[in-house]
Amino acid sequence: MKNKHSKLTTSVHAGSKGDPLHGGIVNPIYPSSAYDYDEVVRYPRYYNTPNQLAVVEKITALENAEDGIVFSSGMAAIMTSLLAMVKSGDHVVFQSDLYGGTHHAALNELNRYGIEYSMVDAQPDKIKKSIRKETKVIYIETPSNPLLKITDIQGVAKVAKAHGIITIIDNTFASPVNQNPLDFGIDIVTHSGTKYIGGHSDLCCGLMVSSKKLTAQIKGSAMHFGGSLDAQTCYLVERSLKTIVLRVNQQNANAMTIAKFLESESKVNKVFYPGLKTHPLHAVAKKQMTGGFGGMLSFEVKGDPDKFMKKLKLIRKAVSLGGVESTINSPRKTSHAKLTAEERKQAGISDKLVRLSVGIEDAKDLIADIKQAL
Repeated sequence: MKNKHSKLTTSVHAGSKGDPLHGGIVNPIYPSSAYDYDEVVRYPRYYNTPNQLAVVEKITALENAEDGIVFSSGMAAIMTSLLAMVKSGDHVVFQSDLYGGTHHAALNELNRYGIEYSMVDAQPDKIKKSIRKETKVIYIETPSNPLLKITDIQGVAKVAKAHGIITIIDNTFASPVNQNPLDFGIDIVTHSGTKYIGGHSDLCCGLMVSSKKLTAQIKGSAMHFGGSLDAQTCYLVERSLKTIVLRVNQQNANAMTIAKFLESESKVNKVFYPGLKTHPLHAVAKKQMTGGFGGMLSFEVKGDPDKFMKKLKLIRKAVSLGGVESTINSPRKTSHAKLTAEERKQAGISDKLVRLSVGIEDAKDLIADIKQAL
């Protein structure tokens, strides 16, 4: 559902009604796990307490959605959304270059429930060829982790709708500032809110948004799985969302500047960033990433990546991403460590690849740090 205000205004005001008792301008924290039940039965595991609903109102406004759920982690959001849509005997189409945690979960959990799946190159024509009569869900992630591959969201959505299949997307890398997949026909959008939504490397949460009908279906499973988020963390997520547009805009600008520098650097083999005109699907990215190209990029160094990262002074070596501080890591040791060497090779993830989450610092300072480390 389109919001009448800009994202900058929406990020500040949606869901933030203030304190009705004392007139404070920020929402209070409601820690109760027990509520009066005469009008509404509220309970944290039912995903309907005041602080949970405040987060949902803000994220749905930013994603142009009807409804949503806030979870305790990104994987809780992803797996609950997925499992709510399928049953034993069903089939799921995944794009092959997934976040390592999602890839590992699919490999280790779905077959236990009698759910089959295929991993395919995430282009609409290849996805179409992999559809079976049992296919109930198509799951994509764009930009992808860690190679920033781009999937044509609208193209995938058209294929899915022609076959009556539900689509789910992981929108973590783009954030709701840069990309709104529901506008392109996707049914369910998920986020690891630990990243750009939290934005300060100090929260763990997940979110999903969709129509009221699909959200209700997912909430039914969510109540059984129990991946709810406490009031204190919800309050911090809501507070973080107030600055998401400012943060992401700065990260977009920094990442573009750094990507252009790396592309001209002789000590770097390859740069992966959808904002570069040399990216094979730059035109598609430009069409669907309407806010910007994101703060994530990856590149292959010609030397030893571990030595390079150790020499960095401003940029911190760390897992996760999306914080206000710039962080870097080796996908083979972090996000994709659970994949075999052969699986990483097939996915195009070399041992020299490093993934950079660009923060809000001055781009000149970050480039100087990368230069001295190279």
